[in-house]
Amino acid sequence: MTVSMLVVTDVDSTLIQDEVIELLADAAGVRADVAAVTERAMRGEIDFRESLTERVATLGGLPESVVMDVVGRVRVSPGAEQLISAVHAHDGRIGAVSGGFSQILEPLADRLGLDLWAANVLEIVDGRLTGRVSGEIVDGQRKADLLTQWAAELQVPLARTVAIGDGANDLVMMRTAGTSIGYRPKPVVAAQADHVILPPAGLDSAVPYLPIGD
Repeated sequence: MTVSMLVVTDVDSTLIQDEVIELLADAAGVRADVAAVTERAMRGEIDFRESLTERVATLGGLPESVVMDVVGRVRVSPGAEQLISAVHAHDGRIGAVSGGFSQILEPLADRLGLDLWAANVLEIVDGRLTGRVSGEIVDGQRKADLLTQWAAELQVPLARTVAIGDGANDLVMMRTAGTSIGYRPKPVVAAQADHVILPPAGLDSAVPYLPIGD
């Protein structure tokens, strides 16, 4: 079957309403500090890799059980299920790329019926977080590379790809896609996106911007 389109969405503050690392930071008692770094990274004031390293380091020593606690606290963004259903109804595929963590995204992807997903991996040793990530870091460039890779594998032209994001870390991916949508975006993203979705509208408001029937 021919795949009609590929939609790739950011996760934190886009597919979900939360910033996962801030939920994890709650358990470490450092949420305010981590949230401040997250905000600076989203505005593009500091490098994402630097901010990720700094924030994850604060989680060192936490028990692995906090990860599953956070999975239960994640709130899916309004309209997310409708967007996924619309993409599938038109023979498309939808994936998620996250500067967050695979331990959170994997069960979420299964629950929502995502076709593709990628995220950073929290390093866990002897049942505790080490304060580091393992493997290749999913940063802004990696998000764009994954969109390109998945489109090639699905034989979907880049012109029929859509990228949805909210922060500076999504901009390279959004420039790579045929259509870019800023979902409740930071100003730097709103200024560059092809389309912008503002509150109270949900992710289902992206459906009219999908490459359907053209």
